[in-house]
Amino acid sequence: MPLLPPCCGLIVIGSKQPVPLKGISVDVQVKGFVADVAATLKYKNEEEKAVEAVFVFPMDEDSAVYSFEATVEGKTIVADLQEKQQAHKTYDEAIKQGHQAFLLEEDESSADVFSCNVGNLPPGQEAEVTLKYVRELPVEADGAVRFVLPAVLNPRYTPKDQPISVTATRPQVPIGDIPYTLSLSAHFQSAYGIAKIVSNCEISPVEYTNEDKTTAKVSLAEGHKFQRDVELLAYYSEVNKPSVTVEAGLVSSNAAKEPKSVAYKFWTLVQQKFLSKSHIRRGPLISETVAMLNFYPSFPAAEGPTNRGEFIFVVDRSGSMECPMNSQPNAPQRIQSAKETLVLLLKSLPLGCYFNIFGFGSHFESFFTESKEYTQQSMEEAVKMVNAMNANFGGTEILRPLKKIYDTSGRPDHPRQLFLFTDGEVGNTKEVIDEVQKNSNNHRCFTFGIGEGASTSLIKGMARAGSGIFEFITGKDRMQTKVLRALKCSLQPTVNNVSLTWSLPSGVEAILLSKVPTSIFQGQKSIVYAQVKGKVETEAEGEVCLQYNFKDELLKNTIRFPLKIEKVERPTIHRLAAKSLISELECGKDSRSEEVKKRILETSLQSGVISSLTAFVAVNKDTKTPLEGPPVRRDIPAPNFASFMHSQGQPVLMACSSMPRKRMAAGGRSPVAYHSASHMKSGVRKAEMSLAPRMSAKNSVTMSLQPDDEEYGLSPVVDQSDCLIYGKETAAVEDTPSFVRLISLQNADGSWNLNPEIFSILGISQQDVSKKIPDQTKDPSVWATVLAVIWLHATCLDQREEWELLEGKAISWLKAKAGSSLDQFVRAGNELLKSSVDPKVFGL
Repeated sequence: MPLLPPCCGLIVIGSKQPVPLKGISVDVQVKGFVADVAATLKYKNEEEKAVEAVFVFPMDEDSAVYSFEATVEGKTIVADLQEKQQAHKTYDEAIKQGHQAFLLEEDESSADVFSCNVGNLPPGQEAEVTLKYVRELPVEADGAVRFVLPAVLNPRYTPKDQPISVTATRPQVPIGDIPYTLSLSAHFQSAYGIAKIVSNCEISPVEYTNEDKTTAKVSLAEGHKFQRDVELLAYYSEVNKPSVTVEAGLVSSNAAKEPKSVAYKFWTLVQQKFLSKSHIRRGPLISETVAMLNFYPSFPAAEGPTNRGEFIFVVDRSGSMECPMNSQPNAPQRIQSAKETLVLLLKSLPLGCYFNIFGFGSHFESFFTESKEYTQQSMEEAVKMVNAMNANFGGTEILRPLKKIYDTSGRPDHPRQLFLFTDGEVGNTKEVIDEVQKNSNNHRCFTFGIGEGASTSLIKGMARAGSGIFEFITGKDRMQTKVLRALKCSLQPTVNNVSLTWSLPSGVEAILLSKVPTSIFQGQKSIVYAQVKGKVETEAEGEVCLQYNFKDELLKNTIRFPLKIEKVERPTIHRLAAKSLISELECGKDSRSEEVKKRILETSLQSGVISSLTAFVAVNKDTKTPLEGPPVRRDIPAPNFASFMHSQGQPVLMACSSMPRKRMAAGGRSPVAYHSASHMKSGVRKAEMSLAPRMSAKNSVTMSLQPDDEEYGLSPVVDQSDCLIYGKETAAVEDTPSFVRLISLQNADGSWNLNPEIFSILGISQQDVSKKIPDQTKDPSVWATVLAVIWLHATCLDQREEWELLEGKAISWLKAKAGSSLDQFVRAGNELLKSSVDPKVFGL
């Protein structure tokens, strides 16, 4: 008998099993910086028995899911939002009685994983389920408003003694083998005009729907396979403008248009059974006026570089970091891009600070036993170790290195700044975030999700808990640009005494629904939600001021806005406010207390927005003939990004390390994943598989793939989450760019040495360099540093964000070393390099 997939780990439905999900259609309505999304999943049971279709899918953590309904034989069944245990009971009882039932819930381990169950779908019958959600959209550094429909959900790594994540048993198939299609149409609206819309997928040309180009629409190409995240970038004519949006509550006439089963049905029960009188007095959130405040704080220009700070870089070295950054030909490996970024970071640090680098997987190690002072010697030592790094640490266990770091005392007068890089996901997300939260007074945390499928709950949750910022690096994004932007934020002094003050008409008051931001960074948007109570007169205006101390200065960001409140059909701002409040309660220090749980439940049921304690459930009791069960379970497969290697004709065998040995299948078989043998062109038959890193070499096992395996449509598949790769590399890393080579030569103090390698990079001869030097009495490094800075401006201006900190160090060093001769050096450098860089670049 061939080796069959085990009951846990990465499991793939065999190619001969029917998949009841046939297609997904998505309608996206983007108004300014908010998206309202309706996603419809179309099912058909082509089997002879009733089935239960289970679809586990990713969703951005900040999405506020507010509606779920099913359509069967022309009848629409609107789901109730119930307390989660009650929803499960309702669903299970309906299935037992032979009725059709539908369930939508957030996974217990992570707020960015959802499950949709379609129970008792009879043979030959079709059904549709539609879920609706709203979410805030981030603004990228280039001004793009970014909408992402996630497709890739990588298996969450399950640390020892933790419950196995639902993602571990979610079927995975290689990119290109997804058995269902995706159709998507997106409508954009911006009062400031829409310049362009671009995507990482093939889309229709932008169609403007009015003359002033304030509305536009696009759609995905027909027959698109939902095999990768869909990203849409809309460029408005104006962004980063402070604003206030005031939205009226739903009065009784409008409330009737909202499904009562969604927003109100269980509210009375909750009042009677769970909530104290103090909670009841709040009143339903959905009926009160709500304001959304968008601030874009700014700060005075920094006076000069700082030498303070302890910078700790924590880098994922699990096996999945060997995967390419994207599916484009010759894309660099994630670990390679991370190494290049680390070198750039090391070169950008200020002299006199302290630093250390941790690598983690199933175990962790640090470069130094404790943080070292940043000097030329320590930098060179660290760069050498970075270049020797590999993705060979197995699984993804973040908690242990974090605890080690937090248990180590910080440096006096050197604020700790933690940078975490990972492409993975963990089964103990909430535990990791709690650990960051516990230590939030001792550091700031900056996080980076690498590649499609990185957990938004993990990346966002850690950054928010640690008062830092987060970035996601997908597609062709350069990791270096986003990371250096975060480093600039970390070098910014901490903002203190943040407060919000209101100036409102008499009888009107504002009650915060979300916390005032504890961390504020230059160019970063800050959003606050508030409830507005009291009678508002026509033409009335209000004013809100965000103020804070920056260094020794009190800064104020004031917005004046009309209080004219328009009635709405769809209470988008209310739902976003409810989601913000729910998220803060769920991630707070007292999230497990009964009082906080009651508040979460109250807010969820009031607003109709799903939470960790609630779930949507719908039952079709009009089934003509109750079905005899139980139904056959069918898990819907989803794309595994890493396995696109197979579609390139590259046989790669990987050992899944996402479970400890004790969780192996019966008979001691290793947790191996499989997919269709259609890509097994080269006839791989035997391979050595390591269960590293938890098992030592003596515990490695050997497995053979026999010829009859293909009768079952089985072959090894890549487990993106936590595996060691064996086999041929799929993407050749390009030669090191000149820009990177030049950066690698910079000294810790910001200078460059005059040597043959720098001549080669700058494209000049040693003879010309010696002949054109304007002052032979100066240190030759002055001449080399001037030439390097001029070359960066002349040839790499598009990448300035990546070398701006390096340039700052270089110019500070030049001013101290060149003195009054600097102007001569700059003129001579421009002449030698045939460029015209403005002397103002050097402060002249």
